[in-house]
Amino acid sequence: MVALQIPDINTVREARERISVFVIHTPLVKLDYPGIGGIYLKLENRQPSGSFKIRCAANALLSMDPGELKQGIFTASAGNFALGLVYVGRELGLEITIYAPDTAAKSKLDKLVNMGARLQVVPFDQWWAMMENYGSGLEGGHFIHPVADNNVIAGDATLGLEIAEEMPDVETILVPFGGGGLVTGIASAAKSLCPTVRVYGCESEVARPLYAAFEKGEPTQVNYDKSSFINGIGCKTVLDVMWPLIRKTVDGAMVTSLSEVEAAIKMLFHQDEIIAEGAGAVSVAIALAAGETLGKTVCVVSGGNIDQPILEEILGE
Repeated sequence: MVALQIPDINTVREARERISVFVIHTPLVKLDYPGIGGIYLKLENRQPSGSFKIRCAANALLSMDPGELKQGIFTASAGNFALGLVYVGRELGLEITIYAPDTAAKSKLDKLVNMGARLQVVPFDQWWAMMENYGSGLEGGHFIHPVADNNVIAGDATLGLEIAEEMPDVETILVPFGGGGLVTGIASAAKSLCPTVRVYGCESEVARPLYAAFEKGEPTQVNYDKSSFINGIGCKTVLDVMWPLIRKTVDGAMVTSLSEVEAAIKMLFHQDEIIAEGAGAVSVAIALAAGETLGKTVCVVSGGNIDQPILEEILGE
């Protein structure tokens, strides 16, 4: 385990250059919704792997020593980080082993298999233990943590760099919260260029560890409903190793209901033909509920890898 640090802006710029062969500069578009102004969408669902995770996966792999790569790579991922890692790894000729929780979306697991990943599905609690102990005791080569890794956080931060450069007058950035790498990375880069911007982690009512951590002043255990359709984010607690970085960079947490997330998914699909998974729509749900109280707001639509039956059920089709 290495000491984590907040990436400086030069490190983030270097990461952006490094990953440019795999990552696209995603659109930042105004939300077309009657009666709502000042909300913009950062559409990371349009990345080649379907989510922002290709940014951090690419930076992690491309920052490694060739000798480490030859030992093999494995990770613990609910799907999107795994998809990004396997996508980039395949292009580099690497073998990637994925440990996924039994709560992961079937569509993501099917994609991993089709892409040639070595997939191991394990009970959620066992998977979470891997997140906490950095894959200790497992064979498979070099473990890349999907959240608590300096190269991962720097890769995530490239998203904040794009937002700040394209919209220097942004007032609020809403970021889905899974483990904290994305919101920490975005906050570090965005605040380097836009010091007054507020950055919030966004959660659903079925798992609000970040909200609880800010409320108590330290990571604390919360209830987590693993049966929810929002399977790209959600956990029992904020990782201890991530809390110091989050506390220094992030302004707080906001929570939304499942019904509001469903409504956001439907709105995005019908208004702008945007497919967002549950985790990716959490930020939009919170922005819609807040109206114009947050000022000029960017919602990170973090991914679009949603199971087709779930999407059809939400859309009522």
